[in-house]
Amino acid sequence: MFPSADRNMEFPGDSAFRNTLPSKTTTDREDVMSIVESSLTIATQLWMSHVVRGFLSGRVGNELLRCCLLEMVAAAEMCGVSFELSFVNAHFGIWAWSFCVFLLIMWRERSWAGTSACPYTLLEQYVEGGTRPFHVFLKILCQLSGAMVSCRWVRRLWMAEAKATHVAECSADLQVPVVLGFLIEALLTCACRLCSRTLGELQPKFASAIDSFFTTAMVILAFNYSGGYFNPVLATGLKWSCRGHTHAEHIVVYWAGSILGAMLSLRVWTTPSLKNAILAPFKPKTKYQ
Repeated sequence: MFPSADRNMEFPGDSAFRNTLPSKTTTDREDVMSIVESSLTIATQLWMSHVVRGFLSGRVGNELLRCCLLEMVAAAEMCGVSFELSFVNAHFGIWAWSFCVFLLIMWRERSWAGTSACPYTLLEQYVEGGTRPFHVFLKILCQLSGAMVSCRWVRRLWMAEAKATHVAECSADLQVPVVLGFLIEALLTCACRLCSRTLGELQPKFASAIDSFFTTAMVILAFNYSGGYFNPVLATGLKWSCRGHTHAEHIVVYWAGSILGAMLSLRVWTTPSLKNAILAPFKPKTKYQ
């Protein structure tokens, strides 16, 4: 997901997918070709983002500028790949899609380093370490810019029918009342952050795989209700202005919900009795206990 406070790749919720269906009946050969195209597109985006990250990390000396640009690149990669994954969900179902999400979370944990593409991790850093508010604001603005530019580019690609099986529909994933959607995003974001912090504290073998599995499971749990985004930037990049919810509802569910859930996890983690209660089942017992 790195130190406990930085296990921050709970970006999942790539459920821009449920509303993306084939625009016309396709043959098996066309399906295979579309799978190949989508796979190559995803691989190309991941490779390009990785190369750009390496260039920025080595060439940009100003720390604030470098961090802002890295956040922008990470957000663009996250949203662009999420759009492409729609083909997997539309044709092979949620389980195949979930496996892809699991692998991508693992990739991001290894490739993104300290970058999060998620606003609440920056807010956590501000609360815990006193990061300058203006720096937090700039980084979040860069995250949003990367997400919106990436999503606009992919939508244009689909609308141009660059891929015969893609269609650029945009409908809200929120299938429950706003208050319930808010609670789902808040509580499951809290659960994901506590899982990440616990793994960061215990440092078990295969911690990244466990974290990725847990996060993916939470996404599946919320998928048919709120979409399971757990990341305001991802939700905004994919679903802002989509029909099915208002802007105010979007902000309440995906921004307020996720951010308050992350802040709740931070409150729980910094309360010694609650933190000990979470860690106790995983710590080895001595013969005197």
